[in-house]
Amino acid sequence: MKTKTFLSIKFLTLFSFIFLLNSCTDLDEIFLDEIPGNTVSDPAGSLAAAYDRLGDGTFVDHGAIFAMQEYTTDEAILPTRGSDWGDGGKWRDMHEFTWSSTNSIIVGNWDLLTNGITRCITAIESAEKSTISEKKLFAAEAKGLMAFYTYTTLDLYGQAPYKDPMDPKATLQILKADTQIDKLITDVEALIPDLADIGTQRTYQGRFTKQAAYAFLANMYLNRAVFKDRYNASSNFNFNEPAVTGSAGTDMDRVIYYTSLLIDSGRFSLESDFFKNFARDNNNGKELIFAISQKIDYIRNGSNSFAYVCMERNQRASAANRGTNAACITPEFYASWDGNHDDPRFEQHYQYADGTWFMNDGTDVSVPATDIVPKSSPALPWFHFNRGIQAGLQYGPILLPSGSLEMIGNRIKVSPLFMEKSTGTRMNFTPSLTFADPTKSVFAQNEINQGARVFKYEFDPEGGNGNSNVDIPLFRLGGIYAMRAEAYFRKGSTGLAMIDLNKLRTSRKRESLFGNAPGKALTSLDSEQLYKELGFELYWELQRRPQSIRFGKFDLPGTAKAASQPFRRAFPIPQTVIDQKVFKQNQGYN
Repeated sequence: MKTKTFLSIKFLTLFSFIFLLNSCTDLDEIFLDEIPGNTVSDPAGSLAAAYDRLGDGTFVDHGAIFAMQEYTTDEAILPTRGSDWGDGGKWRDMHEFTWSSTNSIIVGNWDLLTNGITRCITAIESAEKSTISEKKLFAAEAKGLMAFYTYTTLDLYGQAPYKDPMDPKATLQILKADTQIDKLITDVEALIPDLADIGTQRTYQGRFTKQAAYAFLANMYLNRAVFKDRYNASSNFNFNEPAVTGSAGTDMDRVIYYTSLLIDSGRFSLESDFFKNFARDNNNGKELIFAISQKIDYIRNGSNSFAYVCMERNQRASAANRGTNAACITPEFYASWDGNHDDPRFEQHYQYADGTWFMNDGTDVSVPATDIVPKSSPALPWFHFNRGIQAGLQYGPILLPSGSLEMIGNRIKVSPLFMEKSTGTRMNFTPSLTFADPTKSVFAQNEINQGARVFKYEFDPEGGNGNSNVDIPLFRLGGIYAMRAEAYFRKGSTGLAMIDLNKLRTSRKRESLFGNAPGKALTSLDSEQLYKELGFELYWELQRRPQSIRFGKFDLPGTAKAASQPFRRAFPIPQTVIDQKVFKQNQGYN
């Protein structure tokens, strides 16, 4: 159970971080923010506060890290939809590459990440000064988390702040991606002896374990060449330079080493049902190595953002739920699936307990009302939408003026759906996006239906539109196979890369409507196909921007995006931080 490990810590945390500040004021004096009171003497509460930053928006909200890692790529775009989602242009900035140092997404994510670093520093100090039996374990976890927050900050911004947690007189240091990546790798490698194996010492996928460290190290080695040479104009990164530790081979050898430790461990296995990885009951998922544990409770409700952001406002899982009609994918990403719509990761139809399939093709009349939204009172019938990438005309229940779903007898009626804010416009998720000005992602009010949507993460109706029990994977076994395949390919071992990619393809099975058919194996592989395969396995998992930089795709023109310069591979340091005259602005943004 996802609550069993940190339950006592969460109770402590409720009081220890409730007053924690969320904005920076004086970098030199208080290092972005501090946890007040006696939290330093509370190692459990301090560590829980450090973990809490992962899920308190940062890695689970579409407007946080997701916006920078996905909206800047072919996998996601959030256009202005008539009267909705203008918001000063901040969403369009992400996809059109027009962001500046004052964009609120860029400013907000800096604050979230550096707040995470600060919480980890407090947790390290608290653990190191304690006499508890878990001293080494808690300190190692806090250091691993700090490395993760720092790495993400360096990935996005090229710079990150640091203070020695054990020196109260320490001055603020400015870390740089190209020089710090090696130190991060050696620091995390040094933590491994003190970390727990997953499932021991009351740990699970929500804790930073040895296995989380292996996955993180593989990821750092995979991206090390980009960190060291981010602005290489030709994107000709040296992925096979000697690894940080001299006798360990190349960067790609280390990716293979750490991914193989996980693949060969027997602790994890691939889900034949790909979408189980993203279901509301995925807390015991077979693939999860390091995930953000979410639970709807009175302490911290999980986020439904990745599901909610794509659904249209008239798509309702119950009479108390709706979507928000925001994000979609680009035509380029949809086209990358050409010839692969029968891949089990592309789409999945839902089957009710009585055998009814929701086809979403105009043939549905009704579905059972026997599924009930958990903890709803009075009991609300639960309508299940299909999963994966959804395109074309949409069908589902209609909300009546009485506030209940339209029924046929004791079943939920299925009807053609229309847009809530353009009531004469049919809900048609077109794979194409037709903007009046191709350089600007702006739809007229009667065009707000456009864009194929991602229903990868299950919409959890239990806690309203915003809350969810779905654990959010940061590292899972499917991604580990994908990393190893890329490393093999970059070493010239195309055959071994294909074996790993075909393991992913053929281990996934379609629903019984299609005879539980496995995915089809590849018969050839080149760089373009490899890039597609990474998208098939990891779409909307906050990996696309790093992938696109590694493959030389990030600077290319696309839907509502002109060709861009290499300096855009890093985001600017927020102007509010620059004004404090501690950090210098990244190149290209002065």
